[in-house]
Amino acid sequence: MFETPDEIARLQRLLDDSHGRATEHLRGIINDERTLSGAHIAGLLTGMKVLSVATVTARGEPRISAMDGHFLHGTWTFSTSRTAAKARHLAARPAVSVAHVDGEAMAVFSHGHVVELTGEELTAVDQHWTAHYGSSPQSWGDVVMWRLDPTWMIGYAFQREELLAQRGVAV
Repeated sequence: MFETPDEIARLQRLLDDSHGRATEHLRGIINDERTLSGAHIAGLLTGMKVLSVATVTARGEPRISAMDGHFLHGTWTFSTSRTAAKARHLAARPAVSVAHVDGEAMAVFSHGHVVELTGEELTAVDQHWTAHYGSSPQSWGDVVMWRLDPTWMIGYAFQREELLAQRGVAV
């Protein structure tokens, strides 16, 4: 877990606001017993997680692909080759939806905009990724790294208490 208390509080405000703005249908599925808190999400999303990242083409056609994601400081970071179609979509149209779904056990759904990482933020994220992969993503070619600036996020666990206990996350 890489989040400070302030980052957890900010994440919790976003989760609460997002749940409050969700449709009745979604709130019926992701009810109080199945909602993950900011601290739960930060505790569950350690290490690399496979993300489904959705963008749109210049013609407005949806595209989704899987990407490695790391949850750092209360949001997602992810990367790909700058020559990938996904990179071109995000550079031109930074609105994005990001989901991590772990079977029926849990899911985190997010919408927002990507911010290309540069400077000190890129250095810090690159150091984290390098520790995980054993080499810097910057050494893999023309790689671009992003941070999700979320405007909506919701966390779900079908059996929250059991999931948290199984994964050693404090309730």
